[in-house]
Amino acid sequence: MPVGLYISVPFCRTKCTYCNFASNVFSKGVFDRYIDRVCSDIENSAATAAQMSRQFYRDVDSIYLGGGTPTILDISQLHRLFVTISQNFDVQAGAEVTVECAPGTLSPGMLEALQSCGVNRVSLGVQSFVDKEATAVGRLHSRKTILEDIERLRRAGIMNINVDLIAGLPHQTAESWGFSLEQTIASQVPHVSVYMLEVDEDSRLGRELIAGGTKYHAHFVPDEDLTADLYMMACDQLERAGVRQYEISNFASAGAESRHNLKYWTRQPYLGFGVDAHSMLPRGDGTLESVRFSTPDSLEEFIAAAPIRQNVVDARAALEESFFLGLRLNRGVDLPGIAEQFGETSVKGLSSTIDDLLQAGLIERFDNLIRLTARGRLLSNEVFERFISVSAT
Repeated sequence: MPVGLYISVPFCRTKCTYCNFASNVFSKGVFDRYIDRVCSDIENSAATAAQMSRQFYRDVDSIYLGGGTPTILDISQLHRLFVTISQNFDVQAGAEVTVECAPGTLSPGMLEALQSCGVNRVSLGVQSFVDKEATAVGRLHSRKTILEDIERLRRAGIMNINVDLIAGLPHQTAESWGFSLEQTIASQVPHVSVYMLEVDEDSRLGRELIAGGTKYHAHFVPDEDLTADLYMMACDQLERAGVRQYEISNFASAGAESRHNLKYWTRQPYLGFGVDAHSMLPRGDGTLESVRFSTPDSLEEFIAAAPIRQNVVDARAALEESFFLGLRLNRGVDLPGIAEQFGETSVKGLSSTIDDLLQAGLIERFDNLIRLTARGRLLSNEVFERFISVSAT
């Protein structure tokens, strides 16, 4: 079975106010030490799998460099990552190779490096095509830069492009959001990711919103109802443009779905390297058990080779994951498939929960499939919690 590889690059030109990831602005002096550590982990990945009594998968059909902003690495560092991967894994012909980029970081040299490394998919962290909104949250690009980068990627032969958008940014209105959607659709990118602004303690903007303050333009953030309306507006307009929703936050033209991300939602094996990178490996013996493990979310701890955290996923937890990951996908969860994998009693034990969610209009059923409704996607965490609480009893 081919495995997916994720490489975390936690370095940014600036820390966006909404960001709750383990990324930040660091001195370039630390880049080499970080790449050394990541490459060492890649070289030792077979030993890591053996240490956990898990099967090591050498064949790779997807690679994803995320961040942070991988394109602020030196070109030599980017090349070193890909050379180390090729020396320790067998990357299949036609593998999906994605790199996240911030608009404005694609120098001619970087574009050449992406091509030479076999990158065939780029995810642009656009968030908004409205300059005022982008500036308010610390983005350094303009609409003009975004459109120029899309054109330059296409000239370089990289046609598989994703655009990230965030609904709920400061100063955002239905009109300005409509403009961002219009620009996205007009650009004819085959993949779009739409996220609703997360309000939590892990970002500066989130903390300010919780505190009721005005820093970081927090008092200009749309309320929850408007943010939900903006999300639904995106679902409608992208659908009509032929960029169809296939997951809660992801939309694609036919055949352009992210193969790498689909591994996460369908519980296929993947290995993560770098700060706060996560992995999942099954036992490889036909049992349901697997192990999830992750690296420290602190750059200092990661470089110092702090121990990885691991969690064995037993049959019950695997059943939970099959529902709350499977329901993220528009195609939903195949109940006979669940019954075949986990036993008939697993589905029977969830029948009352499924009936309750059907009555509440949060899921819908088509023959043997259940899937989230439009309202259910807005309240997806509540739906997922119901399956976890039931299967845990």
